[in-house]
Amino acid sequence: MTTTTDTDKPLHELSLRKACRGIRDRRFTAASYTEALLARIAALDGEIQAWTWLETEEALRAARRCDDRLRSGAEPGPLLGAPIGVKDIYATAGIPTQMGSPAFAGHVPKESAAVIERLEAHGAFVMGKTVTTECAFLSPGKTRNPWNPLHTPGGSSSGSAAAVAAGFVPAALGTQTNGSVIRPAAYCGVIGYKPTQGMIPIEGALTFSQTLDQVGVFTRGVEDAAWLAAPLVGDGAKLSAVIPVRPLPPRLAAVKTPVWDQAEEHAQRNFNENIRTLRKAGADVEEVELPGIFDQAHRAVRTIMTVEASLNLGELSLREPPVLSAILRDFITEGRQTGALVYLQALKLRLALKEELERFLGKFDALITPPATGEAPATREHTGNACFCSIWSLCGAPAVTIPVGFGPRGLPLGLQIAGSEGKDGEVLSAARWCEERFSFPGFRR
Repeated sequence: MTTTTDTDKPLHELSLRKACRGIRDRRFTAASYTEALLARIAALDGEIQAWTWLETEEALRAARRCDDRLRSGAEPGPLLGAPIGVKDIYATAGIPTQMGSPAFAGHVPKESAAVIERLEAHGAFVMGKTVTTECAFLSPGKTRNPWNPLHTPGGSSSGSAAAVAAGFVPAALGTQTNGSVIRPAAYCGVIGYKPTQGMIPIEGALTFSQTLDQVGVFTRGVEDAAWLAAPLVGDGAKLSAVIPVRPLPPRLAAVKTPVWDQAEEHAQRNFNENIRTLRKAGADVEEVELPGIFDQAHRAVRTIMTVEASLNLGELSLREPPVLSAILRDFITEGRQTGALVYLQALKLRLALKEELERFLGKFDALITPPATGEAPATREHTGNACFCSIWSLCGAPAVTIPVGFGPRGLPLGLQIAGSEGKDGEVLSAARWCEERFSFPGFRR
């Protein structure tokens, strides 16, 4: 199907904002928009396999309810008619929620997670459940990278990133404990936005690490990320759905982080080229090193994750016959064997790092760093290295990745923009400014 709007653009290529505006202005219906997306899915998902649950008729019924709501004269809501992909660790009432694991086979919640209720209250609906790695950890699901099916899409929000990249939905929900939003977004060439931890409620999602688990969103533009996230924020939090135009170019700290040597040569070269591009465009980019205390961050992330995974998934790991993979069982065992003092020291370090990051960013609007060690690896046996995301996840800081070009194998490369806790507006503003300095075509087929 190649249904178009008055802009002659296929419906599946519309941004989230333009799709919602087109439905609200009655240029097309939510049902016709959903039909176009379903046709796109039918054409390409056999290869990409982004969905673990998708019922065509149910999606169309939900879209028609949105059209009825608009015809009734009710307040449409900013997301009216938007079909959203939802990572399959969020509870969805009446819809299977199986966490990418046979341990949860057949699980159908009676109530939805808080963020799903907020989506629906603002006019959106669940298009389907997207593939996640096992319990949002490392063992891959079936999803393939849209740019090359021999490569990983990243994880653990594999299906959400791939679905947005392929034009199956304009936006999707994911989660990040270490690098599960930023890395797959970078691999698939889309926007990944991980807000300040706790800004969007995560209650109702599978708990892997209560200290580190965070909600994230995938879109095809930074403006769409703000548009989706703003209605989802919890009580007491504020985020503008519209990113104001910056009066001046941003002040950016370019940091290579303690794991710079893990970046592939093409990723290092790409980051240095990004710095030159932004400087040429007028940004004040200062190359600086993080304080030495951040050298301890990656060990702290692993300690917290292992201990809390052992608390949250420990009972599952003991079942016979095993329902969890060996890699996850070993990770849980590592957590059980970690002493309480080591765990408490990691939590203490986390607080110190949050304070140090606030001081470090005092004179900057945001920092820039790679989102991943390079292009998506040529494998579907693992989901890549999350090391360039760990510090910002540990600190609960807002982070955005934008696509900026391609690597030597023709797969996307990204740039990560992160900032101080609670300053999501500044980070999104800087990310949008940076996004406009790069020309990225997006996935088409």
